[in-house]
Amino acid sequence: MISRATTLDRVRAGAVLLTAVVQFVIGSIGGSGAFGRPIGEVSAANETPIVPAGGAFAIWGVIYTWVLVLAVRQALPSQWARPEHRATGWWLVLAAVANATWIVLFSSLLVGWAEVAIIVLLVSLAVVMARLATFPATVADRWTLHAPIAFYTGWVSVATVVGTAATGAWAGLPSTGAVAVILGIVMVLVTGLIAAAVATAGPAPVAYAASVVWALGGIVVAGRPVLVVIAAVLAAVVVVAAVVRRVLRSRERLAAAFG
Repeated sequence: MISRATTLDRVRAGAVLLTAVVQFVIGSIGGSGAFGRPIGEVSAANETPIVPAGGAFAIWGVIYTWVLVLAVRQALPSQWARPEHRATGWWLVLAAVANATWIVLFSSLLVGWAEVAIIVLLVSLAVVMARLATFPATVADRWTLHAPIAFYTGWVSVATVVGTAATGAWAGLPSTGAVAVILGIVMVLVTGLIAAAVATAGPAPVAYAASVVWALGGIVVAGRPVLVVIAAVLAAVVVVAAVVRRVLRSRERLAAAFG
């Protein structure tokens, strides 16, 4: 039974919606250089063996739109007092603020601080994922709460690793050569193993795995050193296998895949 909505519930719902809109707007114009240098230009200046192909970053448009749908739904009066939103709302606000901050900092060439922002973003989403895993999902929840958060978290999981490598290059660590390739391989494989573990226990594993595999596919398409490409393929296979195993072992396969 859902309790009566409080003033704090209304404030939280408004904050989630407002920050989702801000995230959508800043994310939409951030790549153009509106806050300094274009993101693609800064990324190219700190390129490493694990940077995905440019087209892979189009996924941000899907993420921002899907999170906005989530924010609109949770702002409906019937949703204000739901325990799912009470448990996750303020963390979503923090995630949106961290995302917008990352864009501004990265465009301003403050790459180290930008990495801090994206780590905050990942931690915020990880908390939301962990809390959502404790709630059963209705059909509406699957597509407007669990799935968008899982999809968002999957991409940010890889983006944080890519950002860490870029931050290392920005700080003067090797970005090319054998050392960079070896580090890239290790980072990609570890990312795959962690993502597989999340897909085994977290909510909406298909959505989560889809964005992780998209990111890893971007590394493959970028045509980096062949060993990095092989590592990315292996990581993707491990993640997909974890999801398939989870779904096949469940009696309620639809819920296991998207719940």
